[in-house]
Amino acid sequence: MATIDRRPAPSSPSVPSVPSASLATLALAHALSAAERGLAVIPLSRTKLPALPSPHRDDPPWTPRCHGECGLPGHGVYDATTDPRRIRALFAAAPRATGYGIACGLPPHHLIGVDLDTKTGTDSSASLRELALRHLFTIPETVVVATPSGGRHLWLSGPPDVVVPNSAGRLAPGIDIRGAGGYLVGPGSRTEHGVYSTVPGTAHLAPAPCPPALLRLLTPPPRAHHPATDRAGQHGLGLVQFVLGAHEGQRNTRLFWAACRAYESGLGDTLSDALTDAAVRTGLTEREARQTIASAARLTTGP
Repeated sequence: MATIDRRPAPSSPSVPSVPSASLATLALAHALSAAERGLAVIPLSRTKLPALPSPHRDDPPWTPRCHGECGLPGHGVYDATTDPRRIRALFAAAPRATGYGIACGLPPHHLIGVDLDTKTGTDSSASLRELALRHLFTIPETVVVATPSGGRHLWLSGPPDVVVPNSAGRLAPGIDIRGAGGYLVGPGSRTEHGVYSTVPGTAHLAPAPCPPALLRLLTPPPRAHHPATDRAGQHGLGLVQFVLGAHEGQRNTRLFWAACRAYESGLGDTLSDALTDAAVRTGLTEREARQTIASAARLTTGP
């Protein structure tokens, strides 16, 4: 198994110490370098969120989600590209960008990000080693990115015909997975907490193939092909019932949990209306419900 450096990342100068124009220029340079390696990128703000505002931010909450079909920028990870001209245009439209995100699940690498978090107080590196011993796989030498909080991002490459969903803590406590529809904060990015940097000795590596045993843990079991409405009925009924069973004081928490599970299983957009209706029946307003579901979508597809 590749050695995972668990020492805290070195302290980095705070973002305000560098002029914003210089930060944007540095972020663009790093993003263009990543694109040369076949990694599709987007500009990020220092909060690690996409730097371009959504063109649909004033749309009513019930408007169907747009993934860039409108042709305008501002769709988060769906703006990701390796085209240098488009990258420069995105950063020109986001002068306050201080970093960049790398889209997961896209060719040629079909990147899978294993996020070993430290904020939960758990030893996520130990959890990964335990999983490796239990399921008989090793993590190969690959790109490792140190986060400002002392965490690590492991970059792995997945097969082109396998869709790895995003998840938060499902594999093990403190281990988040970034797959299709998600993104990783790229090395060289500056955030309000510090700088992301490649762990020495790994910058020259390509993302290593994900071990088959680990890949099986990351992918949901195959399901029979049914129309979307049938799938929602079969796999989402329990989530809707869970929301309907909420009492005062737990309505928003139950809705958020159910929406996270829906997006992790690929049914988030399909179940959005049903979850909203269920939440409204328990006493939430439609606006509150839509906002909670949107937060769940961001969490399961975020950095």
